[in-house]
Amino acid sequence: MKNVLEYLEHSVKINKEKIAIIEEEKKCTYNELLQNSKKIGSSIYKYIKPKMPVAVLMEKGINTIYAFFGSIYAGGFYTLLNPELPAARLEKIVEITKVNVIITDELNYELAKNISKDITILKIEELLKENIDEEKLEEIRENALDIDPLYANFTSGSTGEPKGVVVSHRSVIDFINVFTQKFNINEKDIIGNQAPFDFDVSVKDIYSSIKSGATLVIIPKKLFSSPAKLLDYICDNNVTTLIWAVSALCLITTFHGLDYKVPITVNKILFSGEVMPIKHIKQWIEHLPNATYVNLYGPTEITCNCAYHIIDKTLPYESQIPIGKHFDNEEILLLDENNKLINEDGKTGEICVRGTALALGYYNNQEQTSKSFIQNPLNNSYLETIYKTGDLGYFGKDKNLYFAGRKDFQIKHMGHRIELEEIELEIQKIEKIERVCCIYNHEKNKLYAFYIGNIDKKELRENLSNKLPIFMIPNVIRKIEEFPLTKNGKIDRKQLMINESNKKYAKEVSK
Repeated sequence: MKNVLEYLEHSVKINKEKIAIIEEEKKCTYNELLQNSKKIGSSIYKYIKPKMPVAVLMEKGINTIYAFFGSIYAGGFYTLLNPELPAARLEKIVEITKVNVIITDELNYELAKNISKDITILKIEELLKENIDEEKLEEIRENALDIDPLYANFTSGSTGEPKGVVVSHRSVIDFINVFTQKFNINEKDIIGNQAPFDFDVSVKDIYSSIKSGATLVIIPKKLFSSPAKLLDYICDNNVTTLIWAVSALCLITTFHGLDYKVPITVNKILFSGEVMPIKHIKQWIEHLPNATYVNLYGPTEITCNCAYHIIDKTLPYESQIPIGKHFDNEEILLLDENNKLINEDGKTGEICVRGTALALGYYNNQEQTSKSFIQNPLNNSYLETIYKTGDLGYFGKDKNLYFAGRKDFQIKHMGHRIELEEIELEIQKIEKIERVCCIYNHEKNKLYAFYIGNIDKKELRENLSNKLPIFMIPNVIRKIEEFPLTKNGKIDRKQLMINESNKKYAKEVSK
């Protein structure tokens, strides 16, 4: 197998009239997904050369997936332009990718014109009226390789420029084959999609579904601001599988949504993106004791995930949930500051990964690629690339890998090196705390702690003084009603500090 389209074509042979995707009131069968994808591929191949990017400017939905697969049939790869992003960022992505064509819809056509210059803009409504050119599509497929790019997802860059992580067909095939088998995702499943389509969590939703012949339910974004309506939607659609960001799951438990309604059809909950607070996962287990819970770990650059830990409900998990063990055909290396292998239990090092799951690098950005995708320093005999994640970890006595924070979350405060995650874990242990996020302001040399919970700041500070040295106790402790989130469902640390600054400014003005 060398092309993800084989997943779709196989599922059509098995059950072509089965519902493949549900988007609110709209549905499509596997056969409709195949035929409409081929229509788009037959229409756009003339605008691109093989292995060229196709920009897709649409909200996530059935048509978006048509555009994704149509781009693949045309011999290219896709990158999503999320209409919710600022126009300047969309323009930057277009500039980096140097796309020749943008597929959009009637709703976003004017936006497409505004962010692009001298680029062909095609409306999907028109593309779906075209005929299929089977002969040309077959010719394109014959010349394709499994190492050809499948998609590019853009992440934030340390330089202020977005970085396009390019992932191949082979990487997705190797990962999804293992992923669906290990967690028993099959044709009986109904997968409830939470993640945006430019976030790699959605790769697991889309390709796990298509590969196994399951049904993908695209959950409307608006429901994630209303836990009760969100749970109603999950129950109404008999969703069995949630592959969600931690913050999305915590949204439900923070507002005690499971006391309102338990989605009894859900039997698999897989989470990633942030450290899962113990008390939140325990609430899920309490209400859905028979479901399988999996902690997933891995950055976009290694194709979704490289490690997993299936929750053992007999264990207390008093401090944190381990990252666990590597997926098949992937290896996790811990390297010290001198790129030497760490073998000792409990010693922290940078998490590095090798295997076919590695991305092809950052699109049109050789400088950043060469910094993160490097020759394995443990191998001087032949070419072997590893990816340096920038995450810190250590192996416990149980041989599981544990997350120990980001290299760039390590700060120096009052002469001491501090991991912000360590402070967060101590605060999160406090019974009255729901969620917490710590941030260091380098300009003011101040450590901030923002939290949601039924505890006042004085009591929280007193509690911490019994657990942490004085230099680790936050200078500013702020109780808030809710955390701002990025489009990928993670806590928006930058926005937190902006909110903090605006709050202080407002107070100064009022005086």
